[in-house]
Amino acid sequence: MRDIEQYLIKPGHRYHSDDVDPNDKGQFGGPEDAFEETEQLIVKLDPLQERLYSESKQSLLIILQALDTGGKDGTIRHVMRGINPQGCHVASFKVPTPEEASHDFLWRIHRLAPAKGTITIFNRSHYEDVLVTRVHGVISGSEVKRRFREINDFESALAASGTTVIKFYLAISKDEQKRRLQARVDDPHKRWKFSPNDLKERRYWDRYAQAYVEVISETSTKVAPWYVIPGNHKWYRNYLVAKTLVATLEEMDPHYPAASDGVDFSKIRIPS
Repeated sequence: MRDIEQYLIKPGHRYHSDDVDPNDKGQFGGPEDAFEETEQLIVKLDPLQERLYSESKQSLLIILQALDTGGKDGTIRHVMRGINPQGCHVASFKVPTPEEASHDFLWRIHRLAPAKGTITIFNRSHYEDVLVTRVHGVISGSEVKRRFREINDFESALAASGTTVIKFYLAISKDEQKRRLQARVDDPHKRWKFSPNDLKERRYWDRYAQAYVEVISETSTKVAPWYVIPGNHKWYRNYLVAKTLVATLEEMDPHYPAASDGVDFSKIRIPS
């Protein structure tokens, strides 16, 4: 657990962007050193999720946030590949539709929160409404503070109803983002991922970095903690996220439901 705890932003701690080195590799020298342990962790997720699904009393909400090219899609693809899709859902929040914009900013979020027994992954989330909106001056500083309070209350309400909330900020360096964007430009098979808007948003790198400092500092709570995950090395990112999810589900400790009362299974024979 030690290598997980060092990336946990404890409630009340003022997070700084240099608290976590995006290039960190922990105790590993390279991907080959972490491969076997990562695979073992990923294998553990499947039976834990099956217990969660069959118990149908708790749920897990995983929030993934990152700057462009930060690795949200890759994390989902690699870490969650062994999970039964029947009990796992992915939701992504983009620019609000006219209907969504006519409600409070959490309206579209709450209705996609996980049902009991399921895991939901937010690939971008309600935090976009205190990041993009703040960076581009759509909302004021006082409005941001109010939204922080509403987010904390919302996540606290989810926790009180049986939903465990865990949040990951996948931190990459500016140079690494440049390398990944250039790779999308240079590789014809990756160009579908590239958007000219990525270059526009890159100009706001410093503003986003400061916005994340505020977001993480104000909204890492006991019931909905933030983990800042070094993201330059994808293999180490996957290891840390997998290890954190396994530890979280083990702590939730879901159980298979009891068999139906009055059934003597020792006497049951399935006919041919």
